Amino acid sequence: MADHAMPNLPSRDFDATVTFYGAFGFGTHFRDDGWLILRRGSLQLEFFPFPDLVPEQSSFMCSVRVDDVDGLHRAIRESGVEERSTGAPRLMPVRMQPWGLRAGALIDADGTLLHLIENGA
Repeated sequence: MADHAMPNLPSRDFDATVTFYGAFGFGTHFRDDGWLILRRGSLQLEFFPFPDLVPEQSSFMCSVRVDDVDGLHRAIRESGVEERSTGAPRLMPVRMQPWGLRAGALIDADGTLLHLIENGA
């Protein structure tokens, strides 16, 4: 197995997290009272319980790098997450970034910022 790192993200409620991410293709790989692992293809997100998290005050974030950022963005949008400038959950459109890659973003229901970044050549 290649070296890799997995983001550890907060979840106020594992059931709600499974439902939210499941709507755009993530399935439960592991779950107990203290840990949740979701997978979508080769993407993996790991969650820890944080029931007192205030989404509007969250500073949690991670980068999700994929070959098909438009496909992931579309799947999230089709699950009902709207593109808007405030609130959670919300999507931000995929655009060419000043640093040379195309990227958008997702703010999940717990206020976590996930940068959706297209893999570079």
